Amino acid sequence: MMKQLQKLVVSYGDCEQKPVRFRPGTWHSRLEPRGAAHVLDIGFGCANEPSGDQVISRDDLVDLRGHVGEDPVSLRDLFVAVMIWGSGTTNGRGPRYTEAALSDDRMPAVLRTTREAVRDGDLSGAYRQFVLNGVGRDPSSRSGSRLWTTAMPRVTGP
Repeated sequence: MMKQLQKLVVSYGDCEQKPVRFRPGTWHSRLEPRGAAHVLDIGFGCANEPSGDQVISRDDLVDLRGHVGEDPVSLRDLFVAVMIWGSGTTNGRGPRYTEAALSDDRMPAVLRTTREAVRDGDLSGAYRQFVLNGVGRDPSSRSGSRLWTTAMPRVTGP
């Protein structure tokens, strides 16, 4: 399985994903009580959008990842940004599921151990270890561990 995954990473490595729109107003009430509303400042506003939509790109996540330390708060903030990116404006469940994950006492340990697994090239281990309230290992969506691991450094070889 790992060889197949590595082949996919290499074959799609040059592809660029368009930025994703999101609505900060939809997220604020879910993030503010958990001290994470400042994450909504990532990305940039959409011109001519009366809804106040903003845009977040994978490059924004990569930039944020570059500033993340080992502390639980910065890992949490990166996770929140990844969930916003993964939800966009079409997934109304993202804010609710993210709030559930933020209230899970396991979050600091889960984010730390999955980050370590990804850095070690153990993507299947990261996937297995990623279990939080509200998000998880849903192979048919962009939620949970698939999202979280997108923010980690890419695995480029064995």
